[in-house]
Amino acid sequence: MTTEQKRQLILSAAEDAKAERVRALDLRGKTLIADYFVVCSGTSDVHIRSVADKIQDALRAVGERALRVEGYREATWVLLDYGDIVVHIMREETRQHYGLEAFWQNAPLIESLREHTSNEPRTRTGSEARRI
Repeated sequence: MTTEQKRQLILSAAEDAKAERVRALDLRGKTLIADYFVVCSGTSDVHIRSVADKIQDALRAVGERALRVEGYREATWVLLDYGDIVVHIMREETRQHYGLEAFWQNAPLIESLREHTSNEPRTRTGSEARRI
């Protein structure tokens, strides 16, 4: 499975679980941590765990397993590390506090399909990416 296919599967699973503000940050060439960060919000600890479960189930179905899962029990910020993609599922207040999108503001932003009406994710770069 390519990184792009995995990213799309993660985005779809997060949307299916009704995650809010689903975003993928393209970090290729900017860090060795991962090629993409997927960042989304959940409304409660149960919702955050549900989003994490949905993503893990979708990837397990195609033979992919997380290398590491952090924060599942507390469920204020769950991290799913798939090597080339790191998924961050957070409560909105945690997301605002840590500001991952602001920190990586120069990374191209790939919005979820649910965020707009076209059939393709819209990629924003430069100053547009700063207006998250």
